[in-house]
Amino acid sequence: MRRPGFLFDLDGTLADTAPDLVATLNRLLMADGRPPMPYAIARNHASHGAAGLLRLGFGPGADAAQSDELRQEFIATYARLEHKNSRLFIALDAFTAMVSSCGAAWGIVTNKPVALTESLLARLGIQGLAGTVVGGDSLPQRKPHPAPLLHAAREIGIEPADCIYLGDAERDIEAGRAAGMRTVATSYGYIRPGEDFTRWNADACVDHPRRIGGLLRQMTRAE
Repeated sequence: MRRPGFLFDLDGTLADTAPDLVATLNRLLMADGRPPMPYAIARNHASHGAAGLLRLGFGPGADAAQSDELRQEFIATYARLEHKNSRLFIALDAFTAMVSSCGAAWGIVTNKPVALTESLLARLGIQGLAGTVVGGDSLPQRKPHPAPLLHAAREIGIEPADCIYLGDAERDIEAGRAAGMRTVATSYGYIRPGEDFTRWNADACVDHPRRIGGLLRQMTRAE
């Protein structure tokens, strides 16, 4: 069996970052005299980053200049929160054991800007552990374009066909399929009500972080 590669989306797949992302949105809303967004609602939009959360909170009617200003303010506010309430979905020792048991190289592919990604990984205690970290500004293209995933596969030295990409958004599965990888939808992530992840055409779905290891071992044994 060839050595596999595991590539992970970050927000809503590898890490639970919604507490800090939603707190950022609510700080901006209250500063604008608007009521805060309930966490249970906003959490399910967290995988769509600043743009998705701002559309939820401020509505789609903001003009381009206002939207860009809000996005920059969101990023600056989020950075000041220093990821204090973000956590790994899988404990670090369990995650390391899982990857090692499969003999896999692994990396992270996210649309989050690289600087914010690296500061988050440092806070989580996993900075420098991944074979590659590809952020939303690492390349001209972002997911759902396959380029970030193909770049990550090259970085870890694994053929795309031997990689499995895990993500909690339809664009993750779309990007993985376009890159020629197998895909796993992480349904425990930030999926909006009414969004049917079973229609994304992922190769597999996992409904709890504790089940990721068993699923990946099963998928790699099936090669």
